[in-house]
Amino acid sequence: MPQEISVSYQAIKSKVYRLIDALVTGEKSEAEIQESIHRWWCLIHPADRPIAQKYLMMVLDRSGSALEGISDGLSTAIESSMPFDQISSRRMKIVERLAKETQVRSVV
Repeated sequence: MPQEISVSYQAIKSKVYRLIDALVTGEKSEAEIQESIHRWWCLIHPADRPIAQKYLMMVLDRSGSALEGISDGLSTAIESSMPFDQISSRRMKIVERLAKETQVRSVV
């Protein structure tokens, strides 16, 4: 019997945040995160993928905005030579790449 995967906004947000936490804590590498999201996506019923993609894009967009806000807040609060813009830019590229890959997979 196939495993049921919830495509609710909360379930998808929870999945994304667990993956982010695993990357931050060093439990998983970027490649492992990509493989994990690929396996997860394959478990979603094709009929549920459009709503899953919609919610995933919402979560990724809001997460990207949160990262930018954190970066901007730190750069404003701390007069430092640390290049927070580069950190934010790199993270945004990761989020954008994940979003593009998700869109490509949903078409396939």
